[in-house]
Amino acid sequence: MGGIGWQELLIIFVILLLIFGATRLPALARSMGSSVRGFKKGLQEGEEDEQPEPAAQTAATVAQEEPTPADKT
Repeated sequence: MGGIGWQELLIIFVILLLIFGATRLPALARSMGSSVRGFKKGLQEGEEDEQPEPAAQTAATVAQEEPTPADKT
């Protein structure tokens, strides 16, 4: 219950074959595949942009790393 069985997939495929024809189905599948690839690539690029760069330091972290006058002996 709730899952799509092989009978339903076969019916969907036959309906798509009747609507689009045998010559357009491979082109449709290729187009959908490239769209999914592009979507995944965009998601990965978005995740890379959200991560902070380790080389970038804020003023607070630089101030913490500077030695105090008492440390300079």
